[in-house]
Amino acid sequence: MDIKSSNSSPVLTDPAPINKSRLGIHSNMLTYSQSGTSFSSGNHNIPRRKPGKLDDVRSNGWLDAMKASSPPRKKLSKNFSIEIAPDESDIAYYSWILKYPSALNSFEEIANFAKNKKIAMFLDYDGTLSPIVDDPDQAFMSDDMRSAVKNVAKYFPTAIISGRSRDKVYELVGLTELYYAGSHGMDIKGPINKTVSNGHPNCTQYTDQQGKDVNLFQPAKEFIPMIDEVFRTLVEITKDIKGAKVENHKFCTSVHYRNVDEKNWSTIAQCVHDILKQYPRLRLTHGRKVLEIRPVIDWNKGKAVEFLLESLGLNNNDNDVLPIFIGDDRTDEDAFKVLREGNRGYGILVSPAPKETNAFYSLRDTTEVMKFLNSLVRWKKLGEGGRSMNSRWSI
Repeated sequence: MDIKSSNSSPVLTDPAPINKSRLGIHSNMLTYSQSGTSFSSGNHNIPRRKPGKLDDVRSNGWLDAMKASSPPRKKLSKNFSIEIAPDESDIAYYSWILKYPSALNSFEEIANFAKNKKIAMFLDYDGTLSPIVDDPDQAFMSDDMRSAVKNVAKYFPTAIISGRSRDKVYELVGLTELYYAGSHGMDIKGPINKTVSNGHPNCTQYTDQQGKDVNLFQPAKEFIPMIDEVFRTLVEITKDIKGAKVENHKFCTSVHYRNVDEKNWSTIAQCVHDILKQYPRLRLTHGRKVLEIRPVIDWNKGKAVEFLLESLGLNNNDNDVLPIFIGDDRTDEDAFKVLREGNRGYGILVSPAPKETNAFYSLRDTTEVMKFLNSLVRWKKLGEGGRSMNSRWSI
């Protein structure tokens, strides 16, 4: 895996191109063609390493990238911490908020643009609907947030697009009114659309437990055995690293190092690096104190947004559709970019600190996300701006 450096911090990039696909999916969905190296279910001989010992110079770049994607946080309780926000008088923050203004303070502008348009809502989960917590199993959304999301779904088609598995994020959200896309959009449960279904061989129709006919789209389903094996191997080789947590999201595997002592991050990086050397069909991405191993296909949250819009019959060029995506992590940038291109919609970044982003607007935290969703519902209830817009919209 190559490391490219910028003036700020190294960027993790995909593996070198490889040849000849054996995955049975559309070639235009592959980032690279595949090599003759085929997948086998046997155990790979992954060497164990002592903490802090590195034998590959590229891992140094990984560590820099891990630190760059891990902003400092303030510990509030055993399982909960918050990202440290800069003082609002800070010049850098002031300049940033001018470039990416608050979606709450700009609500009238957003609402005016949304008049007579069909709004579609897309939401990340962790850090957007629930706070970032030390234990991902404890990332619960509040009852008030669940109510806000449910109300939004009454008026606008709404989807959750998360890096978690689709089943897990549904378990956490628990709302049948929504559409769900797990594993960064590689596992989508969406509305029936025969045109979309017929165009994708990895799209199947079925009736869910609520008796609703839905599409299930899984462009990376051929990778499931490989991801399972990588998950099991990573659990084994990281079991002695205190604080490390490995999750299987069905189509990707996450290695959390939030609770790992920073002096042992090198061990985490080396473990993941050694795994990827054995699996050229997999690549690395990273988010907030998490390394994610994903299939090498041209699919991400941006592609998931486009697929869901098409499934909903909202992907047209009549300028009467307004998609809005709210997210907080680096993986959400793919969706922000899709919406920014051609002014198709609004990306809203959830962050209390300055970050480079493709979003149009910003919100500081999950509390502001909930206020924004409630404002959108009130605006719709009042007939899309039937009353004068004022500060009450943002309360």
